[in-house]
Amino acid sequence: MKLHELITASLTGQATLVIKNANVVNVFTNEIIKADVALAEDTIIGVGEGYSAPVEIDAEGAYLCPGFIDAHVHIESSMVIPDSFARVIMPFGTTTIIADPHEIANVAGTAGIRAIYKLSDDLPLRVMFMMPSCVPATPFEHSGATLIAEDMAQFLRKSRMLGLGEVMDCGSAINCSKDMLDKLRLFDGKPIDGHAPLLSGRALNAYRIAGPSTDHECSNFDEVLEKLRTGMKILIRIGSAANNMDEIFREIVARKLPTDNMMFCTDDKHIENIQQEGHINCIARLAVKCGMDPIEAVKMASYNAARAYGLRNIGAIAPGYKGDMVLFKDLKDFEVKQVFTRFGKPYEDKPTPMPIIPPAVFNSVHLPPLSKESFALHAKEVMPVISLIEGQLVNTRKDLPVLRDENGLFISGNGLNKLAVVERHHATGNIGLGILDGFGIKNGAIASTVGHDSHNLVIAGDNDDDMLIAAEALESCGGGFCVVSRGIVLARLPLPIGGIMTDAPVEDVLELQRALLDAAKYIGISASNDPLVTLSFLALPVIPSIRLTDRGLFDSINFQFIE
Repeated sequence: MKLHELITASLTGQATLVIKNANVVNVFTNEIIKADVALAEDTIIGVGEGYSAPVEIDAEGAYLCPGFIDAHVHIESSMVIPDSFARVIMPFGTTTIIADPHEIANVAGTAGIRAIYKLSDDLPLRVMFMMPSCVPATPFEHSGATLIAEDMAQFLRKSRMLGLGEVMDCGSAINCSKDMLDKLRLFDGKPIDGHAPLLSGRALNAYRIAGPSTDHECSNFDEVLEKLRTGMKILIRIGSAANNMDEIFREIVARKLPTDNMMFCTDDKHIENIQQEGHINCIARLAVKCGMDPIEAVKMASYNAARAYGLRNIGAIAPGYKGDMVLFKDLKDFEVKQVFTRFGKPYEDKPTPMPIIPPAVFNSVHLPPLSKESFALHAKEVMPVISLIEGQLVNTRKDLPVLRDENGLFISGNGLNKLAVVERHHATGNIGLGILDGFGIKNGAIASTVGHDSHNLVIAGDNDDDMLIAAEALESCGGGFCVVSRGIVLARLPLPIGGIMTDAPVEDVLELQRALLDAAKYIGISASNDPLVTLSFLALPVIPSIRLTDRGLFDSINFQFIE
């Protein structure tokens, strides 16, 4: 509606939809007000009494909140296209997401960004974007594409492009790399997301001066506090692999820390985990369980994120704000009663026409010729090992004695497995080899072309034969995940869109994902860490403390390769 029509509708009370008898959460005054909420099409025109409309919904005393916002998410990590992703998260009360499409950008560059932008048009979910800043994430790996500031400029005119996505290459930012400074200057005055795990002291100060103003990588309260003191906004993340937030919430409550500059995000969360646990409402539930005031939790899930990213007219229930809202049965469990979309209508899970997916994002897996010998790892008696930490994306380095054959080649045993990262975009032949502690694979291998953020082929296994079969199985289907044991492919999830996504129905994806998890358990991988998510992050060199890229074993704290 035009502005003058909205003003007139507000004065006359001519609403198109009224939600009656709601306990309305007011994020401006931290009150819960018993009221009716009137909308004219997609805009709230009044909160109070005496409104009527052709469509009226009785809230029956349920709690009406602003629609929840995921402040930082990679749609691609759900492995499904935006329409399918929306249908998974909206029933849990998430009505807006701020998406960083750097996964598809690392595979297909600007063509990938344009594809996912187009695929998110006209959804009931409000999909906003941050421009991927680090493609590739660092100079220490090879991705499918490279983006410089000149490539990004064309997207500044996009109405849903809010700012610059997570600046993962902290070293380039604080060491004044020209390429990075060009990107930061291009988005000066707009939101710039940070990604700075364990960055502290003068390095953090320099990073803050460079431009990043948010961080979603805090793993302890001291880190949260130090970054808040610099003026950074903290995104508290609970995804599939990063979910150790209980202690942080309790410390926030105990210290009575202001939450105005805190919000929630999932970053990377599989659709099965979402269906089991919820989405942003799951984080709000945990916050309240840990002692957070329920209204503060609602603000962190909505208004704070809208304010941080300059989203006008969403994140609150007040005249002039948009009508994406959610009715919760209570403010403890955050069980959803009804969701209202950005169109100001009750959400309905309706199938939509299959979108046209641009050809540029298919056929992305190009491997060099491989053999068992490709995975031969010459080892010393004691080797640096990637050791997983349960419930966290960060890991630790251990120097451990390893088993070797008569030729000095590493043999899996004592809980240690071989890890390989194969460059899969241009068949360069680059293969990084390392040793992994925490999977405990016996008689098998697990592989994925989802390998954040360059999305090379990542394989973990206890024998070279199965590792080779896993690589060939994924090359033949255009990428995805697979588990192999004793020469047999036990389970495979094809992801033909960039090797990281599929347009298959959600239930089909879930069925194959469950088969993968069962197969992973069969070959000995513990379910304490989601093996699919964990595997996909083992090649990301911007998360401490030790990773493996296609160029070799990498020290993510000192930013140098390990001999």
